[in-house]
Amino acid sequence: MKTFVLDTTVLIHDPMAIYKFKDNEILIPLVVIEEIDKFKRDQSEVGRNARMISRFLDKERSKGRLSDGVPLDEGGTLRAALVSADISLRANTKNSSMSNDNWILGVAVHHMQNNPDSSCILVTKDVNLRIKADALRVPAEDYSNDKVELNELYTGSEELEVDAQTWAALSEGGSVEKPEDASLNQFFILSCPDHGDNTLAARIDPQTGRMAALPPERDVWGVKPLNIEQRLAIELLLDQRIQLVSLVGKAGTGKTLIALAAGLQIVVDENKFHRLMVSRPIHPMGRDLGYLPGDIDEKIRPWMQPIFDNLEYILHCNSEDFGKGQVTYEYFIDKGWMVVEPLTYMRGRSIPNQYMLVDEAQNLTPHEIKSIITRAGHGTKIVLTGDPNQIDHPFLDASTNGLSYLVNRFRNNPLYGHVTLTRGERSPLAEAASNLL
Repeated sequence: MKTFVLDTTVLIHDPMAIYKFKDNEILIPLVVIEEIDKFKRDQSEVGRNARMISRFLDKERSKGRLSDGVPLDEGGTLRAALVSADISLRANTKNSSMSNDNWILGVAVHHMQNNPDSSCILVTKDVNLRIKADALRVPAEDYSNDKVELNELYTGSEELEVDAQTWAALSEGGSVEKPEDASLNQFFILSCPDHGDNTLAARIDPQTGRMAALPPERDVWGVKPLNIEQRLAIELLLDQRIQLVSLVGKAGTGKTLIALAAGLQIVVDENKFHRLMVSRPIHPMGRDLGYLPGDIDEKIRPWMQPIFDNLEYILHCNSEDFGKGQVTYEYFIDKGWMVVEPLTYMRGRSIPNQYMLVDEAQNLTPHEIKSIITRAGHGTKIVLTGDPNQIDHPFLDASTNGLSYLVNRFRNNPLYGHVTLTRGERSPLAEAASNLL
């Protein structure tokens, strides 16, 4: 049996973490409980997670004294650690009191000193704390229960060479057996030695499980796909059978633009949804501007400006229909076709028959992603866009954010489709900056 000392960052990231270490001992340092108590008054996701952790600990406390250890239903034991070794490092600090991080480290050191035959591991998402633990020869790990390797993330498309018979069957509108290990709604860019450099795009049908060629290329609200990846994304966005779509790509790949254009087409032109709902998490890049004046619409406008920029570009592409510069995004809001709302107020809601676009979804935790998707009522389609390499959330990274977590969890679900976009189309300068900087 191993002993795991959990840091505050782990419990704030995943309140269910204490139940995910199987038949091992979990040590919660007392200072961690004190830090959670400070967080629980926040109205953010961190505060909600802190309150959830407090409820879990109180439930387990009913089984006995946490200081003595209590058995967990999932296996293993949970114990509150009251004693810590003195590693205040007073020579390098201005005061004699131990920092919270050192207190947590001290719990692991004390356990190792008093239980030399036991394997003790500090689990923390704090990189600096792992470095300090290494200096003290304390084994330390990142919390990896919901971690995915970004370079192994499902891309949604794959290149495949086929024989002439398969090529002919697909070209004539037929279908063939899907390749081994292919996921539902996965795309394939097919090539055939008999057809030179020509390619054929195909997808695994979510209902039949067979591979069929895509229909002819189509544009959405005047926005034409500029590469094959954008074409694949448009297929998912316009397919009524697909209720959840994720588009991952670096800046300038057009993921937000085509998601917004597709939403306008199926809401305004095709009337398949009641309205288009657009939202983004509120995490600033760099220093925050502080509180903003005005009502809720005025407060969220700076955060939603990238959405409005994309919408203005779409209107420019449709200037013949709306008149150049005569219609702005307020027109669509006033007509009831579109609504812009902060994610802050999503909890507890039920959202039926809407096309919901969540931009910058890489700044959401796995729990927040779950909270959003479970808001979907009958007939609602949710589109998540983001770049796991551009994260502003202080407790997330490319491997632990909610968007990356969702891609691998939903893979092969018939209601889900995903495309990774790699080619920047914003401008040559933007593409160069994305690659070189």
